Amino acid sequence: MCWSATADLAAGTVIAAVGVVCVARVRRARDLPIAALPLLLGAHQLVEAAVWSSGGGCSAATTAWAVIALPLLPLWVSVGVPLAAAPGVRRRLWAPVAVGLATAAVLAYCLATRPVTAEIRGRTMGYGVNVPWTPLVLTGYLFATLGSLLLAGDRRLRTLGAVLAAGALACSALWRLEFASTWCAFATVASVLVLGWVRRPEAAPRPHDDRKLPRRM
Repeated sequence: MCWSATADLAAGTVIAAVGVVCVARVRRARDLPIAALPLLLGAHQLVEAAVWSSGGGCSAATTAWAVIALPLLPLWVSVGVPLAAAPGVRRRLWAPVAVGLATAAVLAYCLATRPVTAEIRGRTMGYGVNVPWTPLVLTGYLFATLGSLLLAGDRRLRTLGAVLAAGALACSALWRLEFASTWCAFATVASVLVLGWVRRPEAAPRPHDDRKLPRRM
């Protein structure tokens, strides 16, 4: 989330461009979900630019924003991290996957049966979704997204999780004060970290390594 339609549009374009580079540079097929995460974050910003332009309310853009933010993101991250992880690390990542599936199912049901509204509050955008058991669902959401990254064996993914956790706390505080939405800045930093993860030095091949994608010229 950004503080205006223009800021969302600019941030979304930059983040999506980084995502295109990440996907183009990925070497292993099982890294694609995490490599494509900036594309998802960039699309999210671009959708919110449409929400700003429409003045909020209950619109197709508002619903699309909620679909990406609520059921899709925890499912995407919690499944993508173990796919990219080394075999010895995956066992401890099944718990975030299970929680991510359950959380996504609850949130998808809420979006399918309840309206989603958006309201402009100065330089912030407030979204309204009627979610039952909010503290429990929020805990599951954070465990599926941030938890899976922080439990990953890769140092770069753990750093990504720490940055997103700090961003979530800072943005939540600023949003409650209705000062300005600043999530787009952290999404940009996260996208650059994903790019660094994609470009990490290739480990020595092992007999059980997955087949790698063909290199691009």
